[in-house]
Amino acid sequence: MASSAYRNGAHGGSSGMKVDRPVQVANIKSSSFKSRLTPSHSSGSALRRSSPASFASKDGDGVPGRVRVAVRLRPRNAEELAADADFADCVELQPELKRLKLRKNNWDSDTYEFDEVLTEFASQKRVYEVVAKPVVESVLDGYNGTVMAYGQTGTGKTFTLGRLGEQDTADRGIMVRSMEDILAEISPETDSVSVSYLQLYMEALQDLLNPANDNIPIVEDPKIGDVSLPRATLVEIRDQQSFVELLRIGETHRIAANTKLNTESSRSHAILMVHVKRSFMGGDNIYSNENGDISHLAKPLKPLVRKSKLVVVDLAGSERIHKSGSEGHMLEEAKSINLSLSALGKCINALAENSAHVPIRDSKLTRLLRDSFGGTARTSLIVTIGPSPRHRGETTSTILFGQRAMKVENMLKIKEEFDYKSLSRRLEVQLDKLIAENERQQKAFEDEVERINIEAENRVSEVERSFADALEKERLKCQMDYMESVKQLEEKLVLNQQQRDFDVFTDSNCIGQGPGLSAAEELVELKKLLEKEIKLRKVAEEEVKICKRQQGQDRQSEAGGSVEVLKLHKILENEAHQKKKLEEEIIILRSQLLQLTFEADQMKRYLDGGGSGNAYTGLDSSMSPFRHPQLKDAVNGQKASIATLFEQVGLQKILALLESDDANVRIHAVKVVANLAAEASQFLKNNEGSQIYISKANQKKIVEAGGLTSLLVLLRSFEDETVRRVAAGAIANLAMNEANQELIMAEGGISLLSMTAADAEDPQTLRMVAGAIANLCGNDKLRMKLKSEGGIKALLGIVRCGHPDVLSQVARGIANFAKCESRASTQGTNSSRSLLIEDGALPWIVQNANDEAAPIRRHIELALCHLAQHEVNAKDMISGGALWELVRISRDCSREDIRSLARRTLISSPTFRSELRRLRIEY
Repeated sequence: MASSAYRNGAHGGSSGMKVDRPVQVANIKSSSFKSRLTPSHSSGSALRRSSPASFASKDGDGVPGRVRVAVRLRPRNAEELAADADFADCVELQPELKRLKLRKNNWDSDTYEFDEVLTEFASQKRVYEVVAKPVVESVLDGYNGTVMAYGQTGTGKTFTLGRLGEQDTADRGIMVRSMEDILAEISPETDSVSVSYLQLYMEALQDLLNPANDNIPIVEDPKIGDVSLPRATLVEIRDQQSFVELLRIGETHRIAANTKLNTESSRSHAILMVHVKRSFMGGDNIYSNENGDISHLAKPLKPLVRKSKLVVVDLAGSERIHKSGSEGHMLEEAKSINLSLSALGKCINALAENSAHVPIRDSKLTRLLRDSFGGTARTSLIVTIGPSPRHRGETTSTILFGQRAMKVENMLKIKEEFDYKSLSRRLEVQLDKLIAENERQQKAFEDEVERINIEAENRVSEVERSFADALEKERLKCQMDYMESVKQLEEKLVLNQQQRDFDVFTDSNCIGQGPGLSAAEELVELKKLLEKEIKLRKVAEEEVKICKRQQGQDRQSEAGGSVEVLKLHKILENEAHQKKKLEEEIIILRSQLLQLTFEADQMKRYLDGGGSGNAYTGLDSSMSPFRHPQLKDAVNGQKASIATLFEQVGLQKILALLESDDANVRIHAVKVVANLAAEASQFLKNNEGSQIYISKANQKKIVEAGGLTSLLVLLRSFEDETVRRVAAGAIANLAMNEANQELIMAEGGISLLSMTAADAEDPQTLRMVAGAIANLCGNDKLRMKLKSEGGIKALLGIVRCGHPDVLSQVARGIANFAKCESRASTQGTNSSRSLLIEDGALPWIVQNANDEAAPIRRHIELALCHLAQHEVNAKDMISGGALWELVRISRDCSREDIRSLARRTLISSPTFRSELRRLRIEY
């Protein structure tokens, strides 16, 4: 029957029969292990580095691969040498033809061909290279692999697979040698190797590394057919010595017994599972065009992970009970072994004959090996036979098992996964580098800005000093001329008085002696002299006005003709543009990282949920709070209440849109925030009781949610005039709350407002900025910080606009600041000269003290009164001409409270009283 079974799969040859073997997919010859890295061009190799098979497997198409079978002959042992001395071996090997002959008798034999035929003299190294090494190389390439030994008890299966070779390294088996090659090839930094060692005994799967862990369940993936053992011990391997120690531990726990065929007969099937995980960067896909030229469709390198599994199976030996002499419990063990091997043979027969049904579930052994036969693994089978003619039946059965296994064809597939974690770590490192670089550039930018500001301030200070010196000289000259004219008038007045007295005396003594001047004539002469003096005074006042106009013209020419300052502004603008680009790159990288993390979560849910439908869902980025009807009504001016707006839209959504790339959305968002802040301030001014608490709480919500910070960022980073105007107005509204004033100063708000005041030209923008600074000027705690950060100078610089509304806000800010200084001097906390006078505000105050616009005039009058209350400021105010304005206010001001304050100030100041007495001015 053996020959007939053989002939069904063969055709004519040298002996009338030749096996019709399937085409070999992999027939890699023995070579050094490192030579695997160079692609082979031989026609018989299908497992090459970067071969087209790897690209096909990524798309789900497998590479056909037949089960490779090698036969190994065991040499005669001492018992066989004595018992079969008169008999020839039942097997004749022809290794050069990869063929063996099985003798039926002295004149007839059957011939069988295998992938490899190994004689009794074949070394363990050669057995490994022709049987297991191609499988190990495939495992390193990402394919699953199986190496299995099958044969009669005592034919050398365990010697071939599991020999440790501790006494003689040449005796090392396939398990030890395969792990040596795997550890030599992988990278410890990116790759990992882990091992499980089990035995199948009496249809129960037991852990050889942890004997207490028995009856391990087998879990099968219903979709891809992959088999896993979740409860099995999995040990990570770092070096060869630890692996050998694990094998030694496992062998001590494996069940063996003494039989007539083998003194240490394995009574269980041993399964070694080696799990290999390798990371690498995927290359570009290669395609060929119609002309046959290869073209690369460029794709970025992506981190990939290949997970593969090497299964080494040492089957228990098939045996006949009457030959092995098994009894009792050993008999039950033999029955179980034969049943599992019989189930394996049935599955191989069904696969070889392309049967519609393969009885995989008849045994746990076949369930464990479902990927090795008819699955996706690359499988090599070594069948071991003995030479004794006494066991011709067992030898024939083993050879026929190998012949049937050669007809089984697997579909090899690479298991690749996208390494999201590796890519995420790489992007995080890149992001950290960019953030660090941006911080360094920002620090350098800030240092450069500070240096330029210092240089600009020094130059401005020099120009101001030179201009102040020239103005002081001109003022002293005018003052000297005025004082000289006053002195002359006083002398003339004295002379006139003396002359009058003399004339009276003469008239009284010389009545009737001649004609004399009448009193009416003398009065006319005195009136003429007085009119002449009045004209001289008017001329002096005109000269003072001309000097003031010349001073204003010189200041304008100085502001307009500073070319160097313009260059510095240009450099600052370029630096700000470069900083904005870096911030945009950081935002893009963060969005990529978030997108990759989102895709990884979606893919994980896709894999866990069975992959039904689309694994990724797009983000709906079109949702915007401004599309909400209620929010749109608020933007268009319909006064929705603050509570309703917060409840239906949410403050966080509104503030998030301040950073939108869409200019229209950004403008609408900042308008909404400004309206909310304005509505809050309106409540604060117009209501009492609980209404005030609601308004304060609402403004507190805006500030706590980051609204103030976002508005300051808009004021600094956007050049759009509308955005800056509305943002400055919102800041001005929030600055009405004292708690917010300190927060604005802490976040550099006064510096940003000063920069905006210097750059802006639109009167409405300047009005908003001036209003914000004016609100800050009313806080006693912020006086020194306003001075040091340029708030007063910025306020005075805004007067260049000339618009009445802008000047009104400037005057209000100066009045608030002067009131704070007056309060501090009254409380005794300030004894120095006014910061307003130090920053040069007094000339503008005096010049606009009698402005036609009532709001401007009223605030300036209040500012003069508050400045005059501090005695230290008196001399500066006298020299600056403020005394005359105080006298005018005390007499002509339309408001009684301001007139009274001016009179009290003049009366309470010794310096003012002395000067008024000297000038003979009644007060």
